[in-house]
Amino acid sequence: MSERECIVVTGASRGIGAAIALALAQQGRHVACISRSGALPASAGAAADVIEHWIPAKADVTDPAAFAAALRKLADDGWIIKGLVNNAGVHIDASSAEMSLEQWHQVMDTNATSVMTACQAVYPHLVAASGGMIVNIGSFFDKLGVKRNLAYCASKAAVGAITRCLAVEWAAKGIRVMDIAPGYIVTDLNADSMTEGGPLRAYLDKRIPGRRPGSAADVGALVASMFTPAGSFLTGETIYVDGGQAVAH
Repeated sequence: MSERECIVVTGASRGIGAAIALALAQQGRHVACISRSGALPASAGAAADVIEHWIPAKADVTDPAAFAAALRKLADDGWIIKGLVNNAGVHIDASSAEMSLEQWHQVMDTNATSVMTACQAVYPHLVAASGGMIVNIGSFFDKLGVKRNLAYCASKAAVGAITRCLAVEWAAKGIRVMDIAPGYIVTDLNADSMTEGGPLRAYLDKRIPGRRPGSAADVGALVASMFTPAGSFLTGETIYVDGGQAVAH
């Protein structure tokens, strides 16, 4: 691993994105943390040597030109981009019969179209670096029928399809592409609804065989493992990290 190599993580300022940035930095990797605010990850208690591995970067993933410009700036600053984690996303709860086209486009543009354009933007950088890894963050909703989640489920199914197609097409360039699909994960953004005794937590305790939702650190550790020898022969697959909820009868 070169001292000037970095992995780009989108939506890195909070939640799962921050946990991914933390796990990668704990491996000693430099992480370009992209978010709309340009803020460094909100990771309480992160050691100083970990924080030193974070590179703040500002871009909106739904603006392909701005995202491509952020990657070019990293390259101009001497960073060799060896990986991308497409984590940024949005969720809108809406009745399928009444959901507006604007809401549909907002979810699809953020969760699916931006994954495609971000992969296109990083492609020449990975080719120049003699290959690399792309990890897309999907959802176990990609294989479920969920009320009031038409756009979200469709967008995450698209992420799986994008992953498979790019993995096949770009393999000859030494580029691997994986889809990590979380189930219910506790983050700083949803901790209140996941607390013990709440209705959602009571539901999850019944549905998840291990009787607990996952943590952002669970996802971060799995994503980070994709950039180690453990992931060297993995490509084109979706790995579900949902505690067995989707397969439990």
